[in-house]
Amino acid sequence: MKLFNTLTRSKDEFKPMDGETAKIYSCGPTVYNTAHIGNLRAYIFVDILKRAIELKGFKLFDVMNSTDVGHLVEELDEQGKNKVEEAARKAGTTPDQIAQKYTEEFWQHAGKLNIRRPKIFAPATQYVDDMIKFVMALEKKGLTYVISDGVYFDSSKFEDYNKLSRMPIDKLKAGARIDIGERRNPHDFVLWKFIDEKSMQKWKSPWSKHGCPGWHIECSAIARHHLGDTFDIHTGGVDHIPIHHTNEIAQTESITGKPMSNFFLHNEFITVDGGKMSKSLGNVYTIDDIVARGFDPLAFRYYCLLSHYRSILNFTWEGLKSAQTAYDNLIELLARHKNAEYSSEKFAEIKKTTVTAKQTLMDDLNTAKLIAGIWDLVKKPPLANIFYAVIAYDQVLGLDLVKRTNEYLKKKNKKSDVPKEIVDLANKRMQAKSKKDFAAADQIRKQIEKRGYNIVDTKEGYEINLHS
Repeated sequence: MKLFNTLTRSKDEFKPMDGETAKIYSCGPTVYNTAHIGNLRAYIFVDILKRAIELKGFKLFDVMNSTDVGHLVEELDEQGKNKVEEAARKAGTTPDQIAQKYTEEFWQHAGKLNIRRPKIFAPATQYVDDMIKFVMALEKKGLTYVISDGVYFDSSKFEDYNKLSRMPIDKLKAGARIDIGERRNPHDFVLWKFIDEKSMQKWKSPWSKHGCPGWHIECSAIARHHLGDTFDIHTGGVDHIPIHHTNEIAQTESITGKPMSNFFLHNEFITVDGGKMSKSLGNVYTIDDIVARGFDPLAFRYYCLLSHYRSILNFTWEGLKSAQTAYDNLIELLARHKNAEYSSEKFAEIKKTTVTAKQTLMDDLNTAKLIAGIWDLVKKPPLANIFYAVIAYDQVLGLDLVKRTNEYLKKKNKKSDVPKEIVDLANKRMQAKSKKDFAAADQIRKQIEKRGYNIVDTKEGYEINLHS
């Protein structure tokens, strides 16, 4: 199994440190608002990674945090405002209530996308004591300094600060070209923020009566608490490379003297219609938006899998429509294979194909190429072997192919039991609706009901049932 490691900028062979259990830490949601489709692409990627690791035969111990404190609106915000508290103030409620609301919503949306929960889900507010101890340990090593608004990490004292980002370190003197306030270096970051006593989220610490942790310290503290000094894989979006993950590495490795994680894996962004997602443009879409437009959330998962996780995915509604059609067609073809005969003579041929498919997947999670291979299989003459080969890889793809195939066959069998005259009426009604002759469509519906049947419109067309 080879994975692209941002640390080395190469595909490295992956094997857990203990040879058995992959220890993974994933940066989770900041729970102050609804997660958009760009956020969710990251968690689809992480889900595919974990499923592939299990398919390879390794066990999992996975941790994901949720940021319910510490993610500041601005890094140098003098009032120490964080996103969760700001959302609470606007809603006239508490940070805990905001965090609970959006955490529950996040997992509801993740569930619709077949994203599995980690073994440990760790809200930051439950680990503040760990964070304080972490900052104290850095302080003891002489790696911190205190200024008027908080405790900061001195990035100049960590020699390999840019080893993940590989971006040139700004060697300009403090304040020469950018306003860094009282900070010693442009890359120094807050570990513990001093905040106003009126703030809703505040804790007592050795440095102040009222304070809260910085964003970066929470991941280092939570990861070390559950996974130890060094773990196998750290995941996140590419936007985490130059700042968040760089700062995590600096503060963690300054304490331990060991690599924080052997692998850093990063997924690319989603663009919308070729541009950036932006509230001002009104194109920040959520799973609720997708469902409201009549799409299956798993069609969006399928859409994501058509692009490599390290490639920018351009989202368009037309693109999603095409993905929905392809997903529906895949299920229809699988239904043909499921009802076909099994051939022992074809076993070796199909086995060879599945081995190739597994090799494709294990080459840095190339889901796009795997799906292309699946289409080559399902287009062949009906054969039960093909159905079982494809659903074996759905353990990783997570597209619910068995469930959806069974649902398709159930609906198809229902339709086959409906008298031909009722089906003919239903088709005429569909034609009337397509011509926007709604009066005629309504009249035909009444005729169908008089004969003892109900007709229900669906995104696939219609469904006919006997009166209950």
